[in-house]
Amino acid sequence: MARRHTPEQVIAKVRQGQKMLNDGRPMVEVVKELQVTEATWYRWLNQYGSEKNAEASKRTKELEKENARLKRLLAEKELAIDILNEVAKGKF
Repeated sequence: MARRHTPEQVIAKVRQGQKMLNDGRPMVEVVKELQVTEATWYRWLNQYGSEKNAEASKRTKELEKENARLKRLLAEKELAIDILNEVAKGKF
């Protein structure tokens, strides 16, 4: 079963992994301790490796969530307008 990590958790794990690598521990040991695959580690490192990338990724996630909320509100509003138009036409 896939395990989802929040951006904060990923950033913490990337920092922890980078520290372990800087201390001279082998990559195999680092990914094993972080409980991720090597591919996941490199993907995280690419996305969250620098502070700039981490902040941008976190902001993107927040914007995606806000966008989904606004789309849902717009759909509800459009539905309400359609219902009111049907009632005004007398087709109920």
